[in-house]
Amino acid sequence: MSTTEHAADHPWAGHEREKLQELMDTEQVKIGVHIRKMNSPGSPVYRMSENIVPAALILVSSFAGTALIHFYVGAVILAVGCTWWVWKVLPQIREATFLRTTAYVLESDAHFDQMWARGMLSLYAKLPDGTERAAANRDDWRAFIRSLHGIF
Repeated sequence: MSTTEHAADHPWAGHEREKLQELMDTEQVKIGVHIRKMNSPGSPVYRMSENIVPAALILVSSFAGTALIHFYVGAVILAVGCTWWVWKVLPQIREATFLRTTAYVLESDAHFDQMWARGMLSLYAKLPDGTERAAANRDDWRAFIRSLHGIF
């Protein structure tokens, strides 16, 4: 019996994405997203405004402080702005990119397959017996989901 015939006989065959969504909703499976790649130009979930506007605001404020007041004022504005960027803005961007990516890939099998093949996604499950399973782009994500049948 070939792998294709075995997969077709599986009760979850053809519904893996829906089962993945159910397992994610119950927090039995977690999806990993390559944030740097997904938050880059060309990605379907990239938002230029959330990346460019805060950085431009910091730089313009720093230049204005330097030009209008003093070099040290511009340097302080730049330091405070960079700290704000790292501690406040970046976590929000990461979270928003993650949420947009998961919504995008769970929208259709074609989206999921495309992002999976490009190495943007991974899957992780901690089984009730304590063992852990993971799948990345080299693995078949559908087979990973089907392998969880009867466990959860």
